[in-house]
Amino acid sequence: MVGKVFGLKDLEQFSSRRSSVYVDPECEKFFELPLFIAASSNDITTKCQCWQLSPGKEPALRSYTEIQQLLQQGKKRDVKNILRENSWPINSPIRAQLWPMLCGQHLTKQQMLDGFYWEMVHQVFGTTELSEKPIMLPAFVDATHCLPYHLTSTGRAVADRIVNVLGYDCPDITYSPVLYPITSILLHFMSEEEAYMCLAGLVGSKEKVFINQTKLQHEVTWKTVMQIAKKHTKSAISYFQRICPGLKLERVFMDWCWWILAGLPFQHLVRIMDCYFHEGIKVLYRVALVVLNLFHKECQSNNEWSPDNIKNDIGNALIKFCKKIPVSPAKLLHAAFSIRGLSTQYISRIFIKTEMLLKSRSVLNSGSKQLIKSRSSDNLPTSQSQVNIQMMSHTLTIREGEKSPGHRAIAMGVYPIHNLKSQVCKNEDLFTLWSWLPVRITMYQPVLLYTTEEHGCSLTTFYVRVEQHEPTLLMIKTCNNEVFGAYCSSRWFERNVKDDKGQRQAYFGTGETFLFSLYPERAKYPWVGIEGDKDLGHSSELFMAADSKMITIGGGEGQAIWMDENIRFGKTDGCKTFNNPPLCPSGDFEIRVLEVYGFVGI
Repeated sequence: MVGKVFGLKDLEQFSSRRSSVYVDPECEKFFELPLFIAASSNDITTKCQCWQLSPGKEPALRSYTEIQQLLQQGKKRDVKNILRENSWPINSPIRAQLWPMLCGQHLTKQQMLDGFYWEMVHQVFGTTELSEKPIMLPAFVDATHCLPYHLTSTGRAVADRIVNVLGYDCPDITYSPVLYPITSILLHFMSEEEAYMCLAGLVGSKEKVFINQTKLQHEVTWKTVMQIAKKHTKSAISYFQRICPGLKLERVFMDWCWWILAGLPFQHLVRIMDCYFHEGIKVLYRVALVVLNLFHKECQSNNEWSPDNIKNDIGNALIKFCKKIPVSPAKLLHAAFSIRGLSTQYISRIFIKTEMLLKSRSVLNSGSKQLIKSRSSDNLPTSQSQVNIQMMSHTLTIREGEKSPGHRAIAMGVYPIHNLKSQVCKNEDLFTLWSWLPVRITMYQPVLLYTTEEHGCSLTTFYVRVEQHEPTLLMIKTCNNEVFGAYCSSRWFERNVKDDKGQRQAYFGTGETFLFSLYPERAKYPWVGIEGDKDLGHSSELFMAADSKMITIGGGEGQAIWMDENIRFGKTDGCKTFNNPPLCPSGDFEIRVLEVYGFVGI
């Protein structure tokens, strides 16, 4: 399958035709000179040039075939450990196969078979011949960071063409400054077509994050790194703020990825990429923390990095330091992966909280009236997600007369539709609700988990079908035709989780939970804590509660949504958690339809 995905007729033939140098012979014209020579001739000096082969002392490194077999067996953890520990020299031929295989495991577009890339090239440029004229780069590229890594003019033209084709094939990418540098790195070890397929795998990955593709994601990422650094590199952060009292950390961390991509020597960068292509962006997070700690230590012992020399531009000093980093690639990675308490779950929590705050503040700042009418393209679903929504709404919307009035599905928050041809009204409400979801959730296919019309009115059945899914979207349509609900950030199974004393927790969930109303009023009610980090008291964190007799969302001087064990009757009040009014005028309601949605692929 890998051979087909990457346009290789036979992997064994592919392996045998590679030279003993890391560069594919057909791509050597891309480089000014073999990079392991270029690296030794420039002004970058490190204490350990570990990319050079030591005669007679070659380490026993794992082979491509061994790693391939482990991946085929689903042993991704074993592969992770091998990639972290095996310091293949920069001129090792293994990366010509290893990197395409690692990136290929993230591919989701199975139609990418032989010739796909060149068909795309022909569609975009009208020919597969490389133009002698400069190619205009896509808008998502940052022209100030088109790092070529010793590519010749031909190599740079190839990189230009790859990112243009990727932009054509992935129109949802609006801002991604790291795409070009990664393209340049890939071209050192593989052909143009293979480099494109690798990028397609990284961009399309649903399991892990590799490359940010919007300005919002870019901002959330550097703010996440900053928050993690405040906890894991406290001494360094305190030192920088002490020598430069007016320092704004935001300005330093905005360029965190360039410490790595623009600063570190190529031999370090290649080893980082070995791990990054398998594990994702968290590898770069760890490396950034090590860079900060190393820089802090050097500042205390090396006059070159004295406070007087760096206080006016710490960000630029960090990049200069990386170019002369005093540790080998192996030691850098060892330090990065030795950081404790930096789990994927922890990083994800910080990322989600940061994303929630940024997005919610932008919505709050727009004002309540604008909130109701807003159709900001920044928050609307991607083109693929729009297709998913439309497909689902066609499936869930019931024709008038085919079922009883009570059987009309609300279809992701669409209030009653009496005519299938009313597509504008239906899509308007669907897209409004979709725009309120966290950005990362809009990338996934919604799926109906539970509906009272099909699965009956039983809380027990509700739990069986819903409790292991995270997040979920609850939609209620009352007998008075009100439509409202809640986005619930945590699994309903957490109602069974016990605390340290062995007692079940009354409430659970996170501040990503929110309420909404679609009919007759249309509004979103986010968690009150998004307005700031101040302590709002226990009542502000009563997100979700459930047992065998009821479901509750929101609390504190009232319950925003309460439903009984038969999922027939409910009530709604204002509550402190969301500072919402009752979601229907009467306060008490009778449920006509309850639908619960999950998201495939999370």
